Amino acid sequence: MTPRRFRSARRIPAALVALLVLGVTGLFLYDLAAVRADRPAMAWRRELAHRLEVHTPADLGVQLAGGVLVLAGVVLLLLAFTPGIRRILMMRSPDQDADHDADRDADGDAGRDGDQDAAGAARPPLRAGIGRKDAAQVLRDRAMEVPGVRSARVRMGRSRVRVRATSHFRELDEVRADLDAVIAVGIEELGLVHPPRPRLRVRRRAD
Repeated sequence: MTPRRFRSARRIPAALVALLVLGVTGLFLYDLAAVRADRPAMAWRRELAHRLEVHTPADLGVQLAGGVLVLAGVVLLLLAFTPGIRRILMMRSPDQDADHDADRDADGDAGRDGDQDAAGAARPPLRAGIGRKDAAQVLRDRAMEVPGVRSARVRMGRSRVRVRATSHFRELDEVRADLDAVIAVGIEELGLVHPPRPRLRVRRRAD
């Protein structure tokens, strides 16, 4: 089972929307109570009612206001349905690592596997993640271990990792082959749910 991504709390947008709704609702309730008490309606509501009588949906101002509201609604829907926290990469859970190792070695004991499955079902799901910058730093350290690599830069994305290395000795093809193998092992050791595809670029250091 793939662990669910971490979701952003988005406290600031939620608080702003809640305060806005609360303020508008409070104004309307106060004005409605004033009218029920035989007091005149507030000036802003009379002006709003007058403008609604005068202007039609064909007016440019009404269309612009409607477009702004639609855009704000789309933004709020995106904030509500998208997980956010894109800087965190999901890692495999211990259960997934066990399944991953079991695919390599399918000769495990059936009784022991049943006990492990029962224990795994009893405990709550564990989620873990690693930041993009941290993952990039790990891969950069691995790249610097390759003989011939003088400097390296790593940019970590959700689906692709870009590695730029500078070599000051050895053939570029040999450095690229070793770097490709080291980065592949480093990505595997990160234990990501969706391992990114590496994209390497090796060049000779300019003297």
